[in-house]
Order: sequence, then structure tokens, then C-alpha cells
Amino acid sequence: MRLTVVGCSGSFAGPDSPASCYLVTAEHEGRTWRLVVDLGNGALGALQRHIDLADIDAVLISHLHPDHCIDLTGLYVTRTYRPQGALTERLPVYAPAGAGERLAAAYEGIDEGGMTGVLDFRRISTSVPTHIGPFVVRTFLVDHPVEAYGFRVEADGSVLAYSGDTDACDALGPLFAGADLVLADSAFVEGRDEVRGVHLTGRRAAEAALAAGGVGRLMLTHIPAWNDPEVCRAQAAEVWPGEVELARPDTTYEV
Repeated sequence: MRLTVVGCSGSFAGPDSPASCYLVTAEHEGRTWRLVVDLGNGALGALQRHIDLADIDAVLISHLHPDHCIDLTGLYVTRTYRPQGALTERLPVYAPAGAGERLAAAYEGIDEGGMTGVLDFRRISTSVPTHIGPFVVRTFLVDHPVEAYGFRVEADGSVLAYSGDTDACDALGPLFAGADLVLADSAFVEGRDEVRGVHLTGRRAAEAALAAGGVGRLMLTHIPAWNDPEVCRAQAAEVWPGEVELARPDTTYEV
């Protein structure tokens, strides 16, 4: 299983990175399967540096803030108005409640038949794992001001845990436990951002990964352009016993 960081800027697209978007790929039954996790503002353009958009097998949306989902409107365009003809298969999009209506409203004047004729919106379930080709996806409700989820993606015996946007919460234990790579929100800074129930700091991300147990690698992501990533890394390193990695756009990692 491979993780490509398409965009890792927190809350809005930054000068060096789009907002949240991650491409997870694995080989299965003679072909490459491609799972897109979040598709925030600016990400659709960068994603095309890595794959043909027609080859996406499914999309996971952690929550409905624009920096995690708004480029689904552009993906709808690419599947509907291709000069060579519209794609006939609806693309599965696993997302919180109301995703189809919210995104259709963002695309004013949508064609008759609606966005759901092209994107197959499926309500996220925390009780039943989702199987997509070689991937088994388990979903955890996390602590954010809106309905938001973290994703645990398993394939080929490897585990990628993505926190989505969250503060410290009980769900991070089973989400992170034994993961080969934890990709953790680190939008807040210790000593500056005092509000709770929104984002992790680097330190709280490291504390959660350490408490979960068995985590191989910790990678910080969702760092806004106004933050110094090295400050976030240093705060995590006060707790985490190994190397603290920073997500880098247009970079692929083996999980």
C-alpha cells in the first residue's frame, strides 16, 4: 500500500500545497486500485499529476468543510463533460450525511438529474467495514465541530490511520492502535490555540499515537500556511520517541 500526499495544507490551500487530499493505492487482481481520501480546495488539479481522474475507484470524505470536500464539484465536471463522453459508472463517495445535497448546492445550475447521477453518495457507517478492492476501511467518529470521521485503511497487511480533523478523543485509540503509519491533524499550536474540540496540536497527536500503542510512524498533516511546521514537529517530538515526520505534497510513501 502506498500513500501519496496530494495536499496537506490545513483549513485553506497554501502557497505550497492544496488543502487536504491523499491518494492511497494498492495492487490487487492484476491492477492498481486508487482510493482518494478527502478532496479539498485546490486538490483536484494536483491530483492529476498522479493519476487519470477517470481511474479513481472510490472517494472517502472525512467531513463537509470545504478544505476537505469542495473539489468534488470539479470531479463531477470531469466525469460529466469529458469530450470523449461521460463516464457511465457512478463513482462511490463515502461521506457524512447530506453530502450530496451540500455539494449540489455549491454547484449552482446543476444539470437535470443532479450530482447524484454521477457521484454515488453513500452515508458513512461506523459499524460495518467498507470493502473497496484490496482495501478494508473502518470509520471512527472523531471530535470536530461538525460530523467528522477518521479512517483506518488496511491492505496487504499494512494499516494507514488518518485522523481527519479532530481534537483528542477516545476514538483515536482504536483508530491509531497498531497502525504502520498515523497521519494526524496538527493544525493547532500548544500555547497559542486554547480552544478545544476542533484540532490536535503536534503534542496531542503524539500523545494519542503513543497511548494507542504499536504505532510505527507518526506523520503530521493539515498544518495551515500561517504555522511553522517545525514548531508543530518539535512539540510532537517532546512526546514521540522516534522521528516525527511532516507530510509533504507530491510525495509518495510506502506504508
